[in-house]
Amino acid sequence: MNTVILILEIIGTVAFALSGAMVAVKRGMDIFGVAILGLTTACGGGIIRDLLLGITPPGAFVNPVYAFVAIGTAILVFLPSVRRLFASRPKLFDAVILWMDSIGLGLFTVIGIQVAYANTDTFSIFLYLFLGVITGVGGGVMRDVMSKNIPYIFIKHFYATASLIGAAVAIVFLYFDLEFIGILAGAVTVTVLRLFAAHFRWSLPKAHELTEAELSSHRSDKEPLHK
Repeated sequence: MNTVILILEIIGTVAFALSGAMVAVKRGMDIFGVAILGLTTACGGGIIRDLLLGITPPGAFVNPVYAFVAIGTAILVFLPSVRRLFASRPKLFDAVILWMDSIGLGLFTVIGIQVAYANTDTFSIFLYLFLGVITGVGGGVMRDVMSKNIPYIFIKHFYATASLIGAAVAIVFLYFDLEFIGILAGAVTVTVLRLFAAHFRWSLPKAHELTEAELSSHRSDKEPLHK
């Protein structure tokens, strides 16, 4: 089981590092910025999770293989040939970011639950949900803030919600001691929901800016009636 988790973590690290590095390239950052954004996207959520669980120092610092994989992946994205490929094919660029971000979100959501489950004595659904989502979206939020973008979880189709649903699926299987099936089912659920949401443009209700007519109507409703 530990070997499976390690493989999933490496795949998730590569996926998130790719998405982070590609955002950095699109922003015109230098090689250091690309490496840092790739590293932050890949390891940020796990570091937040470990700190909340009281695991110090966080696993990303104890076992630097994840950091090395993330930095190496980011540097590959920075290579001129790779940058030229994505610059000449913007649709490919967007597709790779979508797929890598979706895969990373799915894998890190269930890994967050597995780590929380292994490091707690009581079965806490709320804790597992919270830490699963934090692990999944934390690195992406840090990536978006550092690249001066509005975080995906606030504007993109069904992002954190997909993580939450997939986490719930994983926890159901975990409750019945089907940990491995839960990990796979949860990761697949998150990834498929994200891809479907992007394709069909699913989204949650959003606040829209009030028009002058709506503001005027609201003000008139508040005005006292005169006899």
